[in-house]
Amino acid sequence: MINIPVPDSRLQSAIPYLKKGGRVIDVGTDHAYLPIYLVKQGIVGAALACDINRGPIDSARANIAAAGFTDRISTLQTDGLHGTEAFTPDDVMIFGMGGELIVKILSEAPWIRTSGIGLILQPMSRAHVLRRWLTENGFAIMGETLTHVDKYYQTIAARYAPDRAERYDGEECILGKLNILDKPPLFEGFLRHEIGVYEAILNGKAKSAHADTRDETRILNFLKQRLETLL
Repeated sequence: MINIPVPDSRLQSAIPYLKKGGRVIDVGTDHAYLPIYLVKQGIVGAALACDINRGPIDSARANIAAAGFTDRISTLQTDGLHGTEAFTPDDVMIFGMGGELIVKILSEAPWIRTSGIGLILQPMSRAHVLRRWLTENGFAIMGETLTHVDKYYQTIAARYAPDRAERYDGEECILGKLNILDKPPLFEGFLRHEIGVYEAILNGKAKSAHADTRDETRILNFLKQRLETLL
């Protein structure tokens, strides 16, 4: 057996949304540390570790073999979710990619449009693009988790449920409607971070006399109003 690093809080944020003892696909698995940990801890029963690059897949296979889980964790070198449907997962995890890339991966896998598959997504950027796509394509956002490891991360749990899917406005796509309602412990810090992001965007656009700043100004005002309600 090898010593598998204990996942940090941003990776562990997936655990509450996983089906206990279920089958999970980990897209962009890298060294397969997370699926190995999930199987070792009895959180999932089986996993498929996927990556687009050969190097990470070779590393994943070596780690899986060293951990003694070749009978419970499979690997596949593939682009996104192509060729993974035969694994029949209960959950699909996509961490460590931009929101637009996650949208592309999901768009190219129509078989995920079933209430039997949970999506656990952690966009590294442009989370608003991902939320908008989910809510406009029949997916209900079932849960959200904020974590902070060097930076803020948003974990989004969703499931195909056209009858429960809600449309989000622009601000809700940025912050997450559930975060706005629940105000989790990290919400104030996350708000302050997003305010800084939009202030920087506006400062950059101020250098152009013809830049349209209406959307950014509206969003910034909304974020500041939200912050004021917490203070």
